Amino acid sequence: MHKRKNWLFAGSLRAGQHAAAILSLIQSARLNGHKPCAYLKDVLELLPTQPYSKIGELLPRRWQPVVCA
Repeated sequence: MHKRKNWLFAGSLRAGQHAAAILSLIQSARLNGHKPCAYLKDVLELLPTQPYSKIGELLPRRWQPVVCA
């Protein structure tokens, strides 16, 4: 069966680089045992208020999901 790979055609080099960054974050989240949707939702909410010196805490290997009591 021939599979189409339309995702390879992002429209421009810059769009392809952005897509690659997002796909890398998603796969890294999976490899670290996180649900990608929960990870991205939390990180995108925290990113605007995160100090630049603490951006590394949002990487999948250091991120911890918020546990509701």
